[in-house]
Amino acid sequence: MSRSAKEVDLAELIELRRIWRAEGHTVVWTNGNFDVFHIGHLESLRAARKFGTVLVVGVNSDEAIRVAKAAKAHARPVFPVAERVEVLAALELVDHVLVFDEATPEHVLSLVQPDVHCKGADYAPPNGAPIPEAATVAAYGGRVEFLPLVPGRSSTDTLARLIDGS
Repeated sequence: MSRSAKEVDLAELIELRRIWRAEGHTVVWTNGNFDVFHIGHLESLRAARKFGTVLVVGVNSDEAIRVAKAAKAHARPVFPVAERVEVLAALELVDHVLVFDEATPEHVLSLVQPDVHCKGADYAPPNGAPIPEAATVAAYGGRVEFLPLVPGRSSTDTLARLIDGS
């Protein structure tokens, strides 16, 4: 499988960010596994796109997912990173895709400094999960926005329904 024209490495993304800043673009970043792509993923990407003029999607590498999902009942990722990138790159609303190996995007965010960092509503205050990268985003003057969730749609729930037949 060949690399999509939308897939960039970190050095390319940093250079693109410099250009976008000079051109006055508002850069939006969101990230995730995007394994077993479903309507919840699509709706989140649509919502993220509305916050700016450029949408960059970070995708966790296969190894990062294996480490994070080690305790899950189903082996993850289901689909390798090259396929997950291709699915995202095929979406017109996605401008670029970056694969990263870290558990969180803090390092990437500190270098790319997108104007808006989007997280799912499950991270929204006051009862949301902690956002490890929030301090990084605040330090460079970015903002965090929350994306609505589609009830009953998650990769974990989808896999359970497929395997258990429920």
